[in-house]
Amino acid sequence: MNDDEGRRHRDDDEYLGAIRDGARTTSEIADALNITRQGADYRLRQLREEGKVDCEMIGNTLVWSVSEE
Repeated sequence: MNDDEGRRHRDDDEYLGAIRDGARTTSEIADALNITRQGADYRLRQLREEGKVDCEMIGNTLVWSVSEE
């Protein structure tokens, strides 16, 4: 689905699926979903606030995982 500005929207299951499929860094998740790194980062941080994903800083990279709830 595209919005009026032509940007692609992804649902939460697509983000969680990308993480489960092995995409772990913000850039890897963005590449897997064919979206910008900034867009992925924004939504992943929202998902973290909702308790759906966790992240860990390794060096200067955030590594994401699905929450164990």
